[in-house]
Amino acid sequence: MAKAIPSRSENYSEWYNELIKKADLAENSAVRGCMVIKPYGFSIWEKMQRALDDMFKETGHTNAYFPLFIPKSYLSKEASHVEGFAKECAVVTHYRLKNAEDGSGVVVDPEAKLEEELIVRPTSETVIWSTYKNWIQSYRDLPLLINQWANVVRWEMRTRIFLRTAEFLWQEGHTAHATAEEAMEETRQMLDVYARFAEEWMAVPVVRGAKTPNERFAGAEDTLCIEAMMQDGKALQAGTSHFLGQNFARAFDVQFLNKQNQLDYVWGTSWGVSTRLMGALIMAHSDDDGLVLPPKLAPIQVVIVPIYRKEEQLAQLTDKLKPLIQELRKAGISVKYDDSDANSPGWKFAEYELRGVPVRLAMGARDLENGTIEIARRDLKTKETVPFDGLAERIKLLLEDIQRTIYQKAMSFREANTFRVDTYDQFKEQIEKGGFILAHWDGTSETEEVIKEETKATIRCIPFDQEPEEGVDIYSGKPSKGRVVFARAY
Repeated sequence: MAKAIPSRSENYSEWYNELIKKADLAENSAVRGCMVIKPYGFSIWEKMQRALDDMFKETGHTNAYFPLFIPKSYLSKEASHVEGFAKECAVVTHYRLKNAEDGSGVVVDPEAKLEEELIVRPTSETVIWSTYKNWIQSYRDLPLLINQWANVVRWEMRTRIFLRTAEFLWQEGHTAHATAEEAMEETRQMLDVYARFAEEWMAVPVVRGAKTPNERFAGAEDTLCIEAMMQDGKALQAGTSHFLGQNFARAFDVQFLNKQNQLDYVWGTSWGVSTRLMGALIMAHSDDDGLVLPPKLAPIQVVIVPIYRKEEQLAQLTDKLKPLIQELRKAGISVKYDDSDANSPGWKFAEYELRGVPVRLAMGARDLENGTIEIARRDLKTKETVPFDGLAERIKLLLEDIQRTIYQKAMSFREANTFRVDTYDQFKEQIEKGGFILAHWDGTSETEEVIKEETKATIRCIPFDQEPEEGVDIYSGKPSKGRVVFARAY
């Protein structure tokens, strides 16, 4: 029988860590703060990649690849950018090792010092904009719509698998435009792509909004984001899209001849999501029995377990089930037929429940006689015996219903844990219980910082759907024009 995991109510953090381990998604590596993504976990990430990549290409973007190493001088060209990333940079200083003279092992060869130190990319704006200088001369070269799938390194001191690791996988889009309006339109468009992916594929409802100046990406003029609520009431930033203005174009002298035959600096954007989405997927839906995966991202959408005592029975069941398996696969549904005799059916049921397989089918000798099959859905933990005929269509509709139901459950949870408060005392009381808090803010960084310091809550975003509402800031008492989303966050 699959091993139990801790309950969410007892220890949410331990539940998360153990679930990743027991469901065989990932593990800590020999390098501190880094992770090994195991095949089952990587299969989920591949499905995320494939869906997002299709969305990027539908919006006119193409993939490229840029170097892992960035000359240190590049990082210093955009002042706020280097300030934002300096503390997280891994630096390459030498290019060769040699055996120690005392035989104690391998040491850095002091004669192999680099003329210029290299930064292992924490993000690629600098190396990409230095390249764009060679690619862009005229308005005819614009817009330039590039994405890359890559790894990045940010030397985090406190790490947690998927949510915050020293090295992680992501995509980063970097685009160049002739006007500020085009660049801002791109920034909004890509945030909408992320929101659509989160809601339609991950089944995670998100709040779209803008970051405050304090929370903006280093080097951006504006940062847009989507914020998701996890089951412990904390927020998780699930995607960001940045309007860079002309900051990086000026830093790297990327100019173009516009339609008026005048030299101008191009306007830029950057946007990205990472393997942190894996953490969001786990924490938004899973329960004390294991993963709950939305069908669109499940590596195995349907598992079929034949229940038999003799090889003859297995052969009969297999003959009956084989056409169904072929029909499901033809419909694009991923199926696993588990006829192994290494474990009991009960063990298999628990194992596939732990791994979040959306639909489980079980068929035994009696089902074979009666023309029926048992069908169980992971999200609601319900099961029923149904006629075998017409099963493929039933499963297709069931997967669609599971996808919707998982989303609606997450949406209902968010709605039940979103609160409007009007005083600082109410705020401090509610933030201890978790959830999203809609509260008035006076628009100053000073107030934002004090609230963060005293309560560990941050302004997650200024929501796009915010209705104008005159009020007073919960902390300062100064006038406010609307409510923002506060929460504690990962």
